[in-house]
Amino acid sequence: MLRKSLLLLLGVFLAANTALAAEKVIVFATDATWPPMEFVDANKDITGYSIDYMKAAGKEAGFTPKFVAVAWDGIFAGLNVGKYDAISSSVSITDERKKVMDFSEPYFRVRQALIVRKNSKVKDLKELVGKQVGSQISTTGTFAVKAVKGVISKTYDEVGLAIEDLHNGRIEAVVCDDPVAANYALQNEKYAKSLKIAKVMESAEVEYYGIAVKKENNGTLELINKGIQAVKAKGLDKELQAKWIGQ
Repeated sequence: MLRKSLLLLLGVFLAANTALAAEKVIVFATDATWPPMEFVDANKDITGYSIDYMKAAGKEAGFTPKFVAVAWDGIFAGLNVGKYDAISSSVSITDERKKVMDFSEPYFRVRQALIVRKNSKVKDLKELVGKQVGSQISTTGTFAVKAVKGVISKTYDEVGLAIEDLHNGRIEAVVCDDPVAANYALQNEKYAKSLKIAKVMESAEVEYYGIAVKKENNGTLELINKGIQAVKAKGLDKELQAKWIGQ
């Protein structure tokens, strides 16, 4: 009887370890300068809504996420040459991007927000013709600024640099994703007293974040989608939104 029990335990142990060994590691690149979605905390760890979302998705779908910090201006080129498997970095799903990469199911709806100084009377981007408006380079915030004729687009490697210039009066406004705008203008101790959100802009097309992967991705996209579907089905996404963004 003892021998039988030992063999049974050994079988369970081997099965568990085989499952762990078989679990796929997916390396995600992230530009960790985009709080509260992706950023580096006081302990120098990459954290945020998107990071926790992919950790939850991995637990549900059976993959292990690994996150590496990559500057935004080279993040898509790195994916293309295979430096990592996917991008989890508040990447908006656009038709132009879909031509060269695939996207997961959407995991967060986003809008563009206009941030100004608190003493500003500006309520719309169209009022800033002839003025400099900041945004992070190659983001949908930049696309929104450039879509308004006469507004002068000033781009930055990181949105935080644009926010700092706005705070110091060097530019007139910043356009970025609404959860990021809320984090800087409403919650950040340094900026909450000097900045405000003038407008959350609606666009003709609804904008969503997705996980970007290469066109040929060896089942990575299927696994990520499985995790996202499970996170939504269990309501874990709502828990993460309450934790990182609020209601």
